[in-house]
Order: sequence, then structure tokens, then C-alpha cells
Amino acid sequence: MVWRNALRVGAVLACLTGTGLAGPAPASAADRFTTELSGLPDRFTAGDQVRTVSAVVSRKGNGGCVKVRWSMVLSVQGLRLDQVKMDRVEETGSFPLEIRTEGAVARLTDRQLDPGTLCPDRTVTATYRVAFAEDVTRGRITMAAEAYDPNLRLLARQSATRQVVGTAPPPTTAAPEPTTASPEPTEEVLEPTEEAEPTEEALAEVPPPAAANRSANQSGGFGVVQAAFLLGGLLLFLGVGLLMRLRQLTRTAADGVEGDDRPVRRPVRWTTVRR
Repeated sequence: MVWRNALRVGAVLACLTGTGLAGPAPASAADRFTTELSGLPDRFTAGDQVRTVSAVVSRKGNGGCVKVRWSMVLSVQGLRLDQVKMDRVEETGSFPLEIRTEGAVARLTDRQLDPGTLCPDRTVTATYRVAFAEDVTRGRITMAAEAYDPNLRLLARQSATRQVVGTAPPPTTAAPEPTTASPEPTEEVLEPTEEAEPTEEALAEVPPPAAANRSANQSGGFGVVQAAFLLGGLLLFLGVGLLMRLRQLTRTAADGVEGDDRPVRRPVRWTTVRR
């Protein structure tokens, strides 16, 4: 919602003029006029929540009718005026206001007289829409509705003070986060088991372990069986080689023994025979 008359500290001081913040003295016959504030909550909540507050002035006794000009005085504690949004509305839409601020006090006065006319035993109502910025944490606001006649004589005044709180305090929202996040992984772990239970066709399609190993072997992968065959062949080859080498060494040793048993031929010496 676009607020045409949102309070802006500083800018309105240079551009707008209006009645003083203190207001004029009440009229001499003020005891015949009363003002009430209706629609006020127990406390205001900051954020996008918009509250509608009404100021009602009534007149009792004899006398003629009179036109009314409304003026709303706001004073804040613990928050700034630029964090308060207020709009004066009528059946035709937004009602023009003159705004003046001084410190933590702001006065919103109607530029025009109220469309209604205040007569004896009758009422005139002013409607306001109030909201607060999201960054407000805690504060207080006092609203004072004042009804004036066309000569700016105060007819009646009524005020009320309410607390303003933030939307959600940080400590309370941060605590439940780990508790809500912890059960999530357990639910995700149980999901596959729940999906696998109901269908028997899915169980029939799952191959047994032997068929799975057979399919893996048929796919051409190098498995444990191939490695065992290769290792057995290598050991067999080494065993045959060792046997052949041992046999060769045995034959060589036997040939050496047989050669040593042969008689040694001594050289024949020739002697001369003397005659």
C-alpha cells in the first residue's frame, strides 16, 4: 500500500505549515463535547500489519450544528517518527493533511473541514490507518485526537498510549531450527525402504547374486576367478621349470662321478737296454 502521508522527519518542516503543536485553548462550552478513540489494539505489531483507528466526537445539549476540523498528535518513545505510517481516510479515499514535527512529536491536521456536520446528539468520525516499519523492535506511541471548530477552537480531546513490538524476536526463531532440521535426514533414509516394499514385480526383477556375478563375468570384467587361473598357471610354469633345472643338474653330477671311476693311464716310460 502506498502511503501518501507517511511521516518524514525534516522534509515536512521545510514544506508544510499548520497549527501549532500545543494547540489553542479549549472552547468555553467544551463540557458539551466529548471525543473517543475506537479500534485501538492492545498493542501494535510492526511490519505490514495495518490497523484502523477512529476518532469520534459527539455533542450533547442544545445548540446549533458546527463543522469539525480534526488534528492527530503523535508522540513516540523507543522508535523514530519516520518508522510510523499514518493516513487519514474518508469514503472517497485519502484525506489531505498538513504535517508538522518537533523532536519526537508530530501533528497531522486536516487541510479541509470534515465532510460531516456535528449537531446535538450526533457524531462526526475521523478514520486513520496506522502501520509501523519492519525494523521496529519495541517502543511506545501516544495518539491524541483533537476536534476543532472552524475557528480552531478546541472542542474535545482524547489520548491513548500503546506498545509497539516487532514481528518476531530473533532468539525464539533461532532455537527451533536445529530441532526441525534433525528429523529430515531420518525421513529421507526411510523413503527408499517404503518405496521398495509394496511392489512384488520389482522384487522379481532383481537378479540373484549368482546371476549378478555371472553377468559381471560375462561383461568382460577382470574378476577374482581369472586372477586365480593366471596365478595357478604361473606357479605351474615355475614348477615345471624348476623340475627341469633340477633334472639337468642331477645328470651333470652323475656324469662327473662316472668319469672319476675310470682307471688313470700312466705314461709309459721307455728305457734303453744296455747290451
